[in-house]
Amino acid sequence: TYSYAVKVMASQNAIVRALPAVETLGSVTVICSDKTGTLTQNIMSLTAFVTSNARYKNNVDATDRVPVNFVRDDTYLASRAQHDMKKTGKDIVADGPNNPAGRRGHNPSNHFTVDSLHATDNPDEATANAALPPDDGFPVKNGESPSREWIQSALSCGVLCSKCVLGEGGGRAGEIGNPTELSILRASYFAGIDIEELKNDAPIVAEVPFSSDYKFMATVHEPAKVDNCPDGKYVCFVKGAPDRMVKLCKYQAKGGVAGDENLEDINENYWIEQIAILSSHGLRVLGLCRTTIDKDSVKAGDQLGPEFVNGRPEGKWLTMVGLCAIMDPPRPECVQAIKEARGAGVRVAMITGDHKDTATAIGHMLGIVDEKYSEAVTGPELDAMSDEEIRKCVMTHNVFARASPQNKIRIVKALQAEGQVSSMTGDGVNDAPALKAANMGVAMGKEGTDVAREASEMILADDNFATIVYAVKQGRVVWDNLRKVLLVNTPINNSQGLSVLFGLLVKLPQTPISAIQILYSNFICAVTLGFVCAIEPAEDGIMELPPRRVGKRLIGRFLFLRIVLGTILLTGCVVGSAVIVEYGGRYDDWAVEEREKMMRGVAFNVLDFGAISVMLSARFAYNSSIHPRVFQGNPAAVFSIVIVAVLQVFLSYVPGLNSFVFSMRGMDGFGWGLTFASMVIVFIAMESEKAIRRHLKAQGADTDDRETPFFTDGKAPEVDMKMPKGASKLNLQELNH
Repeated sequence: TYSYAVKVMASQNAIVRALPAVETLGSVTVICSDKTGTLTQNIMSLTAFVTSNARYKNNVDATDRVPVNFVRDDTYLASRAQHDMKKTGKDIVADGPNNPAGRRGHNPSNHFTVDSLHATDNPDEATANAALPPDDGFPVKNGESPSREWIQSALSCGVLCSKCVLGEGGGRAGEIGNPTELSILRASYFAGIDIEELKNDAPIVAEVPFSSDYKFMATVHEPAKVDNCPDGKYVCFVKGAPDRMVKLCKYQAKGGVAGDENLEDINENYWIEQIAILSSHGLRVLGLCRTTIDKDSVKAGDQLGPEFVNGRPEGKWLTMVGLCAIMDPPRPECVQAIKEARGAGVRVAMITGDHKDTATAIGHMLGIVDEKYSEAVTGPELDAMSDEEIRKCVMTHNVFARASPQNKIRIVKALQAEGQVSSMTGDGVNDAPALKAANMGVAMGKEGTDVAREASEMILADDNFATIVYAVKQGRVVWDNLRKVLLVNTPINNSQGLSVLFGLLVKLPQTPISAIQILYSNFICAVTLGFVCAIEPAEDGIMELPPRRVGKRLIGRFLFLRIVLGTILLTGCVVGSAVIVEYGGRYDDWAVEEREKMMRGVAFNVLDFGAISVMLSARFAYNSSIHPRVFQGNPAAVFSIVIVAVLQVFLSYVPGLNSFVFSMRGMDGFGWGLTFASMVIVFIAMESEKAIRRHLKAQGADTDDRETPFFTDGKAPEVDMKMPKGASKLNLQELNH
């Protein structure tokens, strides 16, 4: 059962390193997961583009290269996130991804961070500043998609003002450059824009290289057709930190459309509030600007300084085209996986080094943040908590932002102290202690280090959270299948011995079944009928049940009752059929030796065909087997029934083999009638017990020993909340090669 489960999980990218871990999976109550690459795609993507009069939503999961990936949706991210409604711009930046500090424990990858944002903390004023003008259908109406030419013109600044190289097919393989900048190239690529053709049509003339001191980059280009540029002019693109871009802009492009006829005076309050709104939703924000300059003002190949942009005599001179809202989007399959986990009584907690607002926004998208777990807590806040406070905190929060490796260890220990069974994911060297401390350490196969893998019980070959939920499901399947194997094999084995005992007690002249028949039944039922239950797929509704109680024994009260019932039924049918043959009068005129062979033939077939009934009932722990599904879902079930039935007929009727080896003879019609009647009796009785158990469960009874500490005291184990030796040295800076 274990080895088969490990094989199945490996085929689905969950590699189990220790067999006992399979059983632990079924008891997991909390899954603590990293965000980047596990819950998210680990691909920075442009999710929204804001212009002077509209908002555009980009389908980040698109695989087709078509302009309809962009749709105008003026309600999308149209107001601040609820938790940031009364914050100042400074506080929004501090909690969001545009904070210059970057992600905790990592070198910052967002080069275009915001230094200061003077946004209001008055909700009414913020709403007024963010209001879009009435929809005039320019350039498209709300709900429609813009043209490829408009997208190319609007995003050309992000494409041309960049040294990045997009990966093969728009993916990560072979990409070169900053993830934030690559997101704009990727969005353009999937909108149907030919990146290389655009660069060839608008060759670069001069540039201002990026520097973290001034946080922008500028390039001067020959104008392309879509630029709507006057003769004798170059097009200048400037891309940078949005707060700095707003301060340098004199105009805004109406609807993001290029051309002098579409210029209008910039509304700074509008753009500042848009930056605040996007930041509050955990999005990186990048400003795209453009303007035109005389061709004689620069020479080809000039390496310009920052004063070319921010030191001009005229002061403000750029035109704001739009704001790019960028994020690492959730994996689509993770949303359903988290929903399935919650339905199974398994909490999902997200632990990330990202900023609080980013973590909260992703948590909302994934369904981790809800009314019960509505807020995020940060690593510094955890550091300031006592052991008792952190134990309360981990039971009321699902999102942990700005978390360090030490925080991970304390979170795990606090959960265990509260009686939770935790699974922890990790990929770095610093995560190893937390993986060891968790009940189920899960390492990343793609991005993980060897140290993390060695410290874990399971490795995700695809670094995907959905694989963890699948593994939890398989852990429950393994436990159920072990119980099903016991339910099949134990009554069969018990009835083999008890049939001999009770046969003698009712004074049969010979034992109902011979020693060789017992040996054969023991072998054939174990390798066929028992094997069926060992490889059963997940039963319907298995992820609607709560996790298995810690300390629960394999054989609980109701499984013990089922085993006893199966034993009584099989033993009663075997001995009863033998008594009917021997004393029923039908075979009184037969020779004693022939009558005894008939008795053993009938008893032998009743035992093995009755075992088939036990297996059919045992295939489903709660669901009824009186249903066509009893022959579906597991091909081994049909094959095993055919094998057992064919061998029974073969052994019963082959001359010599039946009489000399198995001490029986071929059955007549009456004998087969007894056999099939016994099968029906066993099957109906087992299913009746199951129906009664389902009724009791519907009435609220604990029919699966989930709450009643039948074998244990049910208390949570004592957990040492102290940090392991050397944990204080875990705050290391990860190197990005």
